[in-house]
Parts: sequence; structure tokens; C-alpha cells
Amino acid sequence: MARIVVMGAGLGGMSAAYELREVLGKGHEIVLVGKGDMFSFTPSNPWLAVGWRKPEDITLKVSDYVGKHGIRFNGDGVARIDAEGDAVITGTGERIGYDYLMICTGPKLAFEEVPGTGPDNGYTQSVCTTPHAEHAWQAYQEFLKNPGPIVIGAVQGASCFGPAYEFAMILDADLRKRKLRDKVPMTFVTSEPYIGHMGLGGVGDSKGLMESEMRQRHIKWIENARVAEVREGEMTVVPHDAKGQPLEPQVVPFKFSMLLPAFKGVDAVKLRSKACATRAGS
Repeated sequence: MARIVVMGAGLGGMSAAYELREVLGKGHEIVLVGKGDMFSFTPSNPWLAVGWRKPEDITLKVSDYVGKHGIRFNGDGVARIDAEGDAVITGTGERIGYDYLMICTGPKLAFEEVPGTGPDNGYTQSVCTTPHAEHAWQAYQEFLKNPGPIVIGAVQGASCFGPAYEFAMILDADLRKRKLRDKVPMTFVTSEPYIGHMGLGGVGDSKGLMESEMRQRHIKWIENARVAEVREGEMTVVPHDAKGQPLEPQVVPFKFSMLLPAFKGVDAVKLRSKACATRAGS
């Protein structure tokens, strides 16, 4: 009997654990290791950020479900991977050996890459996690009392652009329902080389389709851009030409902003990669 450890209990990890159990049957052990006991359905976070959903609509306790399918759950997170010893070390120091390790953690959100971004120490919101989306909903409610310019987008280093487009469209729809859209200029800022690139070089005719959708909704955009800094009420955005050369910086004002951050590997994976690099160079 083999033991498979699935690292990460989010959308990818939960799906992987259930699929492994179905495919492998009960002849093998599956251990799911996540950080905390709450699962959030991440794709619904943009809806939470405008009040279309509540946290209890998109969350559940992992331990209430996976055990019924013969999946062992540990909610202490992974602090370190001991690849030579075929084990993960949890946040409380427990050592869990494995025959196979599946990493499904998602990214570490690198707000520190762009000064002034992030809901904790910056001036922009995020929909990357459910707590971030809850924070965004609180900020959005304050914004509605005195609306003004909105900036939505994704900074350099982001590798998932879909939620930014979705959130821009959701905000447009919500503001129209509230009869406030005419009071809110909207700008979409993205590090993609063109609108609809999605980090994939486009999907079919996504460039033309997305440009058309943005025009119909009167959403301006700044593409192939680097966000240099965010300050209270404004951000400095530096567009680039097709050769990657910087153009004239633009100062874009806002009263509400959601910017997807740069993505990095989680600490446990990063520490493992550094250790491998050190040994390779020694």
C-alpha cells in the first residue's frame, strides 16, 4: 500500500484528493495537508467582494467531509519538505512520510513586490482569498457612500488574469444596478501585452472579444504596463512599447482599486528549491 500526501487543501488539493481516492480505491492511503480547516471556493470571491455572496455560502469545514471518503486530513500546513527523507514536516512539527507527494498549494501572494498594494498594508483590495474578498466588500460599501474612479487589474508578476476581468465586469454590473455607473470612471490596468492575453497568448479571439466588451462598458485600459507605486488615492503606471521599453508614466486616480498581485511559490516549496540549489552549487 502506498501513501500519497496531497499538499494544499484548496480547490486543487481537495479535487486531487477526491480524484485519487476514486481512481486508486481504498488500497492506498491518502493524506491531505492544508493550512487551517476551512475550504473556500475561490472562484466565488469576486461575488463576495460586492455582496452577491456571503462567506458561509462559499466555505465549508474540510474535516467534516474528507474523512467520510477515507482521506486523512491535517490542518497544520506544511512548513518544510524533506525530499531526501520522503516526508513533509507540518507547522506543528509532525513528520508525515510519503511514497508520492502531490503539490497543490497555489501561490504565495507577493504584495510586497509593488509598494502600496494589498489589503493589509496598502491601498488596494484583492479577491485572491476569502478574507481578502471580505475586506474588499467592507471597502466597497464605504466607496458606495461617495463613489469616484475605480482601477481594476493585475500587476507585473501576476499569472492569473481572469479574476481581474471578471471583477471589472461584476463591478460594472453592480454599479449599473445601483444607478451609480455614470459617476464611476473605470480603468483596467494590466501587465499583459494586450487585453485578452490572459497569460496564455490569447484564447481564440479573446483580444478582439475583450476589447469589444470593455468598450461597450466604457472601461478604459492601460496594457503592457508596470505598476510602479500605489499611494492613497492614486497610482503610478508605466506603459511599455512592443519592445518592452518604458513609455511616459501615468498617474491614475482611484477611490477603489483591486489589483491582483505577483505570485510566488509558497515558503515550503521555496525553501526546498533553495536547498537544492545550494547543494547543486557546493
